[in-house]
Amino acid sequence: MTLDELIARESIRDLIARYNANGDTGRFAQVWELFADDIVMELRMLDGTIEVYDGLESVKTIFTGTKDRVDAQAASAGPTYVRHSTTTLQIDLIDADHATSRCYFSVIVNHGLDHWGRYVDQYRRVDGVWKFARRTMQMDGRSESSWMS
Repeated sequence: MTLDELIARESIRDLIARYNANGDTGRFAQVWELFADDIVMELRMLDGTIEVYDGLESVKTIFTGTKDRVDAQAASAGPTYVRHSTTTLQIDLIDADHATSRCYFSVIVNHGLDHWGRYVDQYRRVDGVWKFARRTMQMDGRSESSWMS
């Protein structure tokens, strides 16, 4: 493995960590910086529905909609929190400017485990910085009291 490949892998790990940490704490301006302008996000829900968000402006509505749901929970539950955890990250470098990955995720909120599943991602280096080009979320399960689905 070359030094460039190691740097690419570590940059992608950092990208995913920033997505989780900034999204969970509502720092959405920092989240938007992680996406290519032509980002596509696909959400595959338990009931078989698939929601596709094409472009950065469309993807932003995922986060603002989730914030609205969490805020609604806070109205009755008091202070709330959301914590994404990703594990078993497999990164495949395609070339110097493209990569893919897959990993598992779980989301913890006030009542405990909320939902879980897999991310399948495509990345592109834009002006020397790795960004999400496509993110597919496959939900595998959720609690009966899930806030997110």
